[in-house]
Formats: sequence, structure tokens, C-alpha cells
Amino acid sequence: MPRAVTLIRSAALSDVADYAYAATAPADARLIFLAGACPLDDDGSTVAVGDYAGQAAKAFENMRTALADAGASLEDVINTRVLVASTRQKDLVTAWDVVRAGFGDHDAPSTLLGVTVLGYHDQLVEIEAVAAVLDA
Repeated sequence: MPRAVTLIRSAALSDVADYAYAATAPADARLIFLAGACPLDDDGSTVAVGDYAGQAAKAFENMRTALADAGASLEDVINTRVLVASTRQKDLVTAWDVVRAGFGDHDAPSTLLGVTVLGYHDQLVEIEAVAAVLDA
């Protein structure tokens, strides 16, 4: 199945970033806007309390499920935003490392943010995503 997303890497920008700097999708692509994926179990309870990596893993798993329900996969993601409730850069990097590893070779553009608080009790990580697919 052909992919709608084209990742763009700039030779004029630093290669220190672990993601493409931009991405495009053709005009006939169907865009999918995911709500922030949270580290919640089926019963709505927050998992991995106090564990940035554990919450990032569960949020990533929930994001994959939402993508699949919308007819998309990780390779269809055009952009992400990773929110981490912390003022410490190492906590942000801990969450980012889990998310980045989950995407493998598909290094879509992303923004990593430290925030003061997230919406659920004991929540530390949330992942937003936009995907683009070509329907047959």
C-alpha cells in the first residue's frame, strides 16, 4: 500500500535532531488527528505511576491502537507532540527515548515539551499525533 507521508531532512540544518525536520502529504490524503494518547489502562486508571518510561510506553501503545482504529499505522504519522509533566530535561529525554524507539525508522517531525501538569491523576506523559493515509 502506498504511503502518503514524505519525511523531509534538511542538509542545511543540524543533524543532531533525531527526527525529520518536516513532512508532507499529498492533497488527496485523509488526515487523522489523534487526541493525546494517555498512559491509561482499559479501566481508565493511570499506569506506571512515577515512571516516565513506563507511561511513555503505555501512551505509545494507546496511540498505536487509536491509529489502527482510524485505519492507519505508525508509518502514516506525519507529526507528533510529546508532553511530559516535568521541569527536568532528563525526564523529557526518558519519555522521548521510548517514543523515538517505538517509531523505528519512521522519524516523523516531533516536538518535545515539558509541561506543569497533565489531565489525569498521576499522569506524566501524553502523545499527540497527526497521520495521513491514502484510501484505496
